[in-house]
Amino acid sequence: MSDEASEKYYRSGLPGFLGIIDTFISKLEAVILALGVLLMALNTVTNVIARFIFGNSIMFSGELNRILIIMITFAGVGYAARHGRHIRMSAIYDALPAGGRKVLMIFIALFTAAVMFFLCYYSVIYILDLHGRGRVLPALQLPIWFIYVWAPLGLFITGIQYLLTAVKNVTSRDVYLSTTTLDGYKDTETEV
Repeated sequence: MSDEASEKYYRSGLPGFLGIIDTFISKLEAVILALGVLLMALNTVTNVIARFIFGNSIMFSGELNRILIIMITFAGVGYAARHGRHIRMSAIYDALPAGGRKVLMIFIALFTAAVMFFLCYYSVIYILDLHGRGRVLPALQLPIWFIYVWAPLGLFITGIQYLLTAVKNVTSRDVYLSTTTLDGYKDTETEV
């Protein structure tokens, strides 16, 4: 299956209940990302048209785009982890034999999951602090804490994804960057 087809029809590489969780989270991320990008495009285009035709911008357009950017960013972190599209600094990792890479990948996935859950915890504390202040957005009149709800959700989903990656590496013979992405590099050179 090509990369494009595999991204359209995600199939978890995990067995049983873990695969069901993984597939559900994948669908949730896809909906959040698609909806966020489409709403941002619609909001921006509508605002530009309103500015040029009516001479006034839509009052809440900037606030809405800020919410959508945060939503897309934190949903995108989970998506990148799911598809093994995160930044890797792999000089030491690449020099290791397969067994060493497997052990290191399990450690990296577990450590990254722990960091994501730690950041999730502190983002919840931050949101609770904002909630206690009672501030609202000027145009939309939404509580400011509402904007940042996407941060702990995205960090939690990313933590789960890295945890599932560790499980996949423990339960399989090969080394995986995510639950479906095998370790390795694609040849990106093109023939002229």
